[in-house]
Amino acid sequence: MADGTLHPALRSLTRADETKMREIARQLNADLENASITTADSITLHARSIYPGSANGDAVILLHGLADNRIGMTGYAQLLLAHGFAVLLPDARAHGASGGQLATYGLFERDDIRKWFEFLVTQTHPHCIFGFGESMGAAELLQSLSVEPHFCAVAAESSFSSFREIAYDRMGQPFHLGPWFGFTLLRPVVEFAFLYVRWKHGFDMQQVAPENSVAATTVPVFLIHGQVDSNIPVRHAHRIQSRNPSVALWEVPAAGHCGAISEAPGDFELRLIAWFSSTSHVATAASAVGLETDTRAAGRRPMTNDAQLAIAH
Repeated sequence: MADGTLHPALRSLTRADETKMREIARQLNADLENASITTADSITLHARSIYPGSANGDAVILLHGLADNRIGMTGYAQLLLAHGFAVLLPDARAHGASGGQLATYGLFERDDIRKWFEFLVTQTHPHCIFGFGESMGAAELLQSLSVEPHFCAVAAESSFSSFREIAYDRMGQPFHLGPWFGFTLLRPVVEFAFLYVRWKHGFDMQQVAPENSVAATTVPVFLIHGQVDSNIPVRHAHRIQSRNPSVALWEVPAAGHCGAISEAPGDFELRLIAWFSSTSHVATAASAVGLETDTRAAGRRPMTNDAQLAIAH
């Protein structure tokens, strides 16, 4: 079980995938570029950067879920490009075109995201950098806040609260039971799996806990979670929000796992763009990364308290 978790199924990038991405860029009059970085443990990670013809000067890092690749984020990319955001779509380690044999769900990926952030700062000099991730990518994005505090704001859909909590869920799901089954009867299995991974790979998976990173961050966090998510139940979002009262949460009625954009596309676009357009977010990040606030910021309107409530509710 432990080995299977660390070695997810690989969804390779196909020629059709690349053709689809080029077509999206062509339709939006956007420029498409390859990008790569080398991690601290000498793994090469690959991504695609897309720059819209009518840019607003900001950029968003888009992070895919487990056993997926950058192509899984093209719908979000299209939405953001239409609003003038440049987007960076990385393949996580052990996914897509990126190197690496093991997925660690944020243990190493948090620093990978920090390096992608630095790549954007040095290569494209955006006025403001945001992050959006779904499922595994959401959990990794939230954990990156502990090593990269200069995001303007982030949005995370269907994140787990900690690796231990999602392990309890996984134990009960084959039997259509709640996390209590993994927490009680199958708890020895979970504990052994944690010990096995630490013995074989030297990984302390107890450190994989987005809720801890969110508890300590000052970066604005917007959580999105489907109310009928049977993969990662909405209780994980509640746990994360409980650790930081400034976190906004939108529970999407009738939405399953990562289903907000399909269940409520209009609301999703409105809330996400509003979250990424707050003047307070921009001012914080612009000063943090040492970039000058320019005329683009003058065109943004401050987010009122009513607007902040509308995003969450």
